[in-house]
Amino acid sequence: MENTKSQKKSYSTASSKSRARRKTKTDYYDYSLVAVIVLLTCFGLIMLYSTSSYMAQINYGSDMYFFKKQAIISVACIIMALIISRLNYRILNRFSTALYVAALVLMALVKTPLGQSSHGAQRWLNLGPLSFQPSEFAKVAVIFFLACLVSRNVQRMKRFRTMILMMIPVLPIVGLVGASNLSTAIIILGIAVVLIFVADPKYVRFILMGSIGVGFMTVFLAMESYRLERLAIWRHPEQYEKGYQTLQGLYAIGSGGLFGRGLGESIQKLGFVPEAQNDMIFSIICEELGLFGALAVILLFVVLIWGCMVIANNTMDQFGSLLAVGVMAHYAIQVILNIAVVTNTIPNTGITLPFISYGGSSTLFLLAEIAIVLNVSKSAKA
Repeated sequence: MENTKSQKKSYSTASSKSRARRKTKTDYYDYSLVAVIVLLTCFGLIMLYSTSSYMAQINYGSDMYFFKKQAIISVACIIMALIISRLNYRILNRFSTALYVAALVLMALVKTPLGQSSHGAQRWLNLGPLSFQPSEFAKVAVIFFLACLVSRNVQRMKRFRTMILMMIPVLPIVGLVGASNLSTAIIILGIAVVLIFVADPKYVRFILMGSIGVGFMTVFLAMESYRLERLAIWRHPEQYEKGYQTLQGLYAIGSGGLFGRGLGESIQKLGFVPEAQNDMIFSIICEELGLFGALAVILLFVVLIWGCMVIANNTMDQFGSLLAVGVMAHYAIQVILNIAVVTNTIPNTGITLPFISYGGSSTLFLLAEIAIVLNVSKSAKA
């Protein structure tokens, strides 16, 4: 009798421990990643106000014009992201193809009368009261589509033929996006290459596939004369009128020194750097906060990318792991490209700095992506 009671007690204790382990795993949530995102968003709002207040007052009669719009969008998107992060990301696995087709349709609609031009490029889509950039949605769609495709064919990824077949569905959307937004096309192509490489990391194949990608982009660049002109402006910005923005951005970086002029004390934002709150905001960060501030911002992005990588490495689900890798690749490529453009390391491609530059569409989909990663983190090994 005592032996039976002892067995029951032992079984009860084991069950309690098992339930506790399951509860601990289920309740795991990467709050450090949330803190980094909130910090980047808040810093972005501060820098956005500092960068845009002067020109906003002149052009719109309110120094808070850009700040208020971005603040409302950011708060709404953070709340949305926290809600999405509590849902089950695996549900979207079955809709990955539909998301990709939707992205293709939306990008095609940009070329119709529904498309809207801004600063000489037709990248926006007007659907009644809603106006957004479909290219931002295309990034998310490609991440889901390839994560689903690769996770279902991971055993076949050892064949080079399979790797090429995985890339073929991505090319139509790269072509559609690249017709009006080359920088986003490069990001999408980069995300695809990283996801396929992670599935079967063999460097020779990766280099060969990268060479094919470079060849594809070279042909694409040669198709339009204005893209070749950008290469010439990049090499000698002082000789071209269109090199003005690049030169002013470099002046801003150079005048910042180690510790900067001080927050709000930028000279170049007073109309010298065109649209400073968008693509060139990093140059104003360098001018106001100096090299120290620029490195601090880069460090925050490194922590964010590292957090995504840790979640990807510790996730038990293949699909979830690839989603985290795709988001990590997106953030890393976009940050590197933006800083490279601002410092004139590569030709000007018109790309925003995540969570800091002004832009509703970009903020919406960037926070949606991090919500998915936070959702994936719940299945990671604590």
